[in-house]
Amino acid sequence: MPATPTSSRLLRLLPGLGLSFGVTLLAVAVEQVEQAFLGGGWLGSLVLAIIIGAGIRSSVRLGPALLPGIDFSARTLLEVAVVLLGASISVAAIREAGATLVIGIAAIVATSLGFSYLICRALGLSARLATLVACGNSICGNSAIAATAPVIGANADEIASSIAFTAILGVGAVLLMPLLPELLGLSALQYGAFAGLTVYAVPQVLAATAPAGLVSMQTGTLVKLVRVMMLGPVIFSLGLAKGAGCRKISLHQLVPWFIVGFALMMALRSANLIPGAALEPIAAASHWLTIIAMAALGLSVDIRQAARAGGRVIASAVLSLAMLCLISLALVQVVHLG
Repeated sequence: MPATPTSSRLLRLLPGLGLSFGVTLLAVAVEQVEQAFLGGGWLGSLVLAIIIGAGIRSSVRLGPALLPGIDFSARTLLEVAVVLLGASISVAAIREAGATLVIGIAAIVATSLGFSYLICRALGLSARLATLVACGNSICGNSAIAATAPVIGANADEIASSIAFTAILGVGAVLLMPLLPELLGLSALQYGAFAGLTVYAVPQVLAATAPAGLVSMQTGTLVKLVRVMMLGPVIFSLGLAKGAGCRKISLHQLVPWFIVGFALMMALRSANLIPGAALEPIAAASHWLTIIAMAALGLSVDIRQAARAGGRVIASAVLSLAMLCLISLALVQVVHLG
């Protein structure tokens, strides 16, 4: 029986999908070893998947049979993961944060985006790489970079280079930020809000705020979720900017399908149309698909090429983060958190 076009395409994808999944399993295993022997996952599975994948790509020449599945994993699976991520956010959570804080967070994200982009460009980064670093630094690290990349047409090397800084600065935040409440005289609420405004990923926010207590953890998580909500408007604006110079602008160029899906899932969650029992499996599926996509991304990059921009990327990220910390401290003082 002759193979159908669908089955033929699936067969073409299987080798690369299998390799990406294998790298994912290895990354998760390494993270578990970290937790067992070091007391915490200092390098999360997302970063480990990229590192392992890039190590393989830089050490072994991958056959052409692997490339279709790797590309599918790095693009399509990632887009599906972004859609599923929308189910984790409810509009009600934003209302609980208060209008002043929400407006302040939006202002900080906008300010950080602008200044981070200018800093990156001043240090010689390309426009696309500067955009990725700015979005990752200002919104939510790897997730923002992953969601922004297809909108601006970033290539694999640019994505991997921009994601590299989250590994270093993310670990630094978890280790050093718990010292800030005493050094700066911040209350539990203030420190939680500050961590939510500056730390990249939600797990890193939890790790950074845990030493300060439950109130700090809850505040940091809520602020972080509001900050993540800025991703949709930012990506939509980037889509408009990218299409502004084109004669023919398609809806797909302005609003990628996965962003529409993300908004739809968020709306369904806010309307309580997603069963509570389904939320945890959806979140788990999004998490696993993201790790597989990051593994595929690593497999798409020769680390020797990505390293060329590494020093400038790290310098750009550090300066941008310092600026973000300053304006975040100012907001914490303005809103008079107790």
